[in-house]
Amino acid sequence: MKKVLFCLSVFLFAAGVFTANAQSIIDAEEDHNFNDFYKKDQVAGREAMPYAYLREADVVWEHLVWRTIDFREKFNQFFYFPTDPTKDTQGRKNLCNVLMEAWERGDIEGYETDDMFSSNVCEYHTRLASIIKADTQMVYDYDEYGDETASHSVVIQGEFKPGEVYTVSLKEAWYIDKQDTRQKVRILALCLNYNYCRDREDGRECFYVPLCWFPMNDMRVRNVLVKALAYDENNTHAERSYDDIFIDRYFDSFCTRESNVMNRKISDYLTGTDAILESQRIEEEIWNIESDMWEY
Repeated sequence: MKKVLFCLSVFLFAAGVFTANAQSIIDAEEDHNFNDFYKKDQVAGREAMPYAYLREADVVWEHLVWRTIDFREKFNQFFYFPTDPTKDTQGRKNLCNVLMEAWERGDIEGYETDDMFSSNVCEYHTRLASIIKADTQMVYDYDEYGDETASHSVVIQGEFKPGEVYTVSLKEAWYIDKQDTRQKVRILALCLNYNYCRDREDGRECFYVPLCWFPMNDMRVRNVLVKALAYDENNTHAERSYDDIFIDRYFDSFCTRESNVMNRKISDYLTGTDAILESQRIEEEIWNIESDMWEY
């Protein structure tokens, strides 16, 4: 009797394993997903967690800071790659493609300046047309003998290249919360900077042009970022979303401006090594404010 029960248990276990494997194969065939060996649906259903409610009376100190994240730094390269979404990307998108595609679809709104009022909403195609200049090329017509008969100019619209976005600017507010006497930070907006180049008589000139500002207080923007994963070289299963990266401040950056009476950037009054030291001074002052509140 024991042998019969043992054989029956083994048979039922094998049948269950076979059924589970068959079911997974059928599911893969139905949704044409043969790349994954288990169903990945956690990211697709994710939504960004709203920020905690903050009363004005609880903010006892506030300071605005603008900083830049350079994708060419090794630590920040997960923001930059992959640059071409048409190639083998393993389903990943860089930060520029994620935001630009959502902006083009109308899922999020962009603003011309970091003030982000309704009066300076930026339209996708209009903004790109103003940055990516069109070029004029002459086209010649020939007869059957190879002689030139006529010529006319053709306007060729330039193409936006995500690989030319090397930096992103952040506008953030540092503040002290009276409820727990802690210094906190809230990213208010981010802006993609396009590396625009043009030919001049004395050589090629390149400079950064801000595309538009995306408000991080807008849940539509955060819901787009929370569904896009950035590459993690240590564990691809534990990849963070771009929203997680900004909240956890998992990036390297440098200060380019702080709120001041003349509303100036560091580059407006300092250059070279002096500008780097000024950026470090701003960072140190912000960190020292919290520690200076306590006495030991």
